[in-house]
Amino acid sequence: MSSADRGVLFDVDGTLVDTTFLHAVCWAESLRQHGHEVTMADIHHLIGMSGDRLLDAVLGEDRDHDADDDLDNGHLTLYKQHWGRLVRLPGAKELLYTCAKRGLDVVLASSASEEELAALTSVIDADDAITVATSSADADSGKPAPDILQSALDRSGLAPDRVVFVGDAVWDGEAAKRAGVTFVGVTCGGTPADQLREAGAVEVWRDPAELLDRLEDSAIGRLG
Repeated sequence: MSSADRGVLFDVDGTLVDTTFLHAVCWAESLRQHGHEVTMADIHHLIGMSGDRLLDAVLGEDRDHDADDDLDNGHLTLYKQHWGRLVRLPGAKELLYTCAKRGLDVVLASSASEEELAALTSVIDADDAITVATSSADADSGKPAPDILQSALDRSGLAPDRVVFVGDAVWDGEAAKRAGVTFVGVTCGGTPADQLREAGAVEVWRDPAELLDRLEDSAIGRLG
């Protein structure tokens, strides 16, 4: 249970760590290795979805699902090769610490595996500011389902109307809407501002650095 009554939930991939295009590259390569020609441009806008939903989108729901584990493992194996070179997005570390200093719970609402989440949090380098972090083990379904956000709320003890969720994908916006949480968008994951607004973002910033610079004018600032 949280000691605070207000908080900020953060997506991680593409929001705090610069991974969106790496995921697109690795998914495209894994698909090609298994005989599927899918462009990275087609995959990019699907990043943020759970792996099974992404494969539904690019291969169709009537595909042979027996190959899904191989495709997912192929993506992960390729992605792991980049872990030592991952970088956090501008202002990510500072934004988390600033939120914590304002008395807000800082919650990472990630659907990454526990191993992957450990690599990502190491890159963010703000462990002392983070109250709770979710992983894929905490949800039955990935975004756009609201499971990860609901798990983040349950584990932090926060109410939906007392938090803001920061994310970079339309799937973050859909999950936030279904969880009853205010959605703030950032374009550093490659999704245009108008698409984030269409997905329900009350405001859109370039990256964590711009959000931090304008914090008092943001939905986070209005949390009090």
